[in-house]
Amino acid sequence: MRYLTRVRALCHSSHALAAIPVGLILVITVADIHSPENVHLGPLLVVAPAITASFGGPRLTGLIGAIAVAAQVLIAVLHGGLTTTNHISQIIALAILSIFVVFVCFVRDRRKEELAQVRSVSEAAQRALLRPLPHRLGPLHIASSYVAAEREACIGGDLYAVAHGDRRTRLIIADVRGKGLGAIGQAAMLVGAFQEAAHHHPTLPALAEALDGSVRRYHSQLPERDEEALEHFVTALLLEVPDHSPVARMIDCGHPSPLLIKRGRVTDVASPRPAPPLGLHGLSPDAYVSHPFMLEAGDTLLLYTDGVMEARDLRRDFYPLQERVTQWTKSTPEALVQRIRRDLLTYCGGALGDDAAIVALRRTDERPTTGLHIGAAD
Repeated sequence: MRYLTRVRALCHSSHALAAIPVGLILVITVADIHSPENVHLGPLLVVAPAITASFGGPRLTGLIGAIAVAAQVLIAVLHGGLTTTNHISQIIALAILSIFVVFVCFVRDRRKEELAQVRSVSEAAQRALLRPLPHRLGPLHIASSYVAAEREACIGGDLYAVAHGDRRTRLIIADVRGKGLGAIGQAAMLVGAFQEAAHHHPTLPALAEALDGSVRRYHSQLPERDEEALEHFVTALLLEVPDHSPVARMIDCGHPSPLLIKRGRVTDVASPRPAPPLGLHGLSPDAYVSHPFMLEAGDTLLLYTDGVMEARDLRRDFYPLQERVTQWTKSTPEALVQRIRRDLLTYCGGALGDDAAIVALRRTDERPTTGLHIGAAD
């Protein structure tokens, strides 16, 4: 088995693949030398550096190009003479084309390095700002996933965070207007604000007011000439789950309603009095009304951002989230999140139009733990 693995790796290496263009050069050279004088196969030698560019770097491509030019010179010497106009033009043309292919390889490799650096910075930002949620916190079993709309980025404008203290777990899932790297600043600000405010406000409405104030202060510091300054806002869902009571509470600030899986049935937990998104209005705590609902042992609550529900297939149909979740009611939170993630990417052809965050939590009868965690899944 190890021998086969080594052979397979060798066959896929660029040095092993280089045998293909070298073989083509040899075949074309021999065929041209033995062909009639009025038949010229030398121009076909350009295929060698062109093929090499598909798997090799500038150095290997340049080496194959040099071998091709040398073969063209050999053909000229043995097949009509080196000083003929036809052979001289073929040699010059092959050399120019080989140099051009090497230049294309160089630009392509530089682009790959830049993309790798962008992804490295994005991953570092994800680890620093949006760490994965804990698998267990208080009475909850938690799973999460994050899919950024921009392929070069690992994070964007969606966020989620949890905090446990005073015998209760608080969670926020939010969607900052915009996507990709441009929304990271606002997302990081809101995560930090929740991290601090979650332990300092006794009620969920007071927490919502504090976060709204943080968002408005952040927006007030944006450049005055920003034409979209008035359109900056954050949709959010705040959740509070007591350790020793099945009555959970939530405040919906313009965010998609969560789905509750209870005894094999999937229902939409809609707030009768949703509040405006964070950052649009300076509301008092009385304007934020928490909606109570039952979250008993064995129940699973699915939270998500609009990047999930607004994903479209080739026919422009929206992703049927509730219909899909009905098929997976017996799944654990981890399995449910991963199934939704895979099915969502398959449904929209692997490219989302907006960032998508998914959080699933199940209430258990296990002893609570404490702590504070923020994050987005890797």
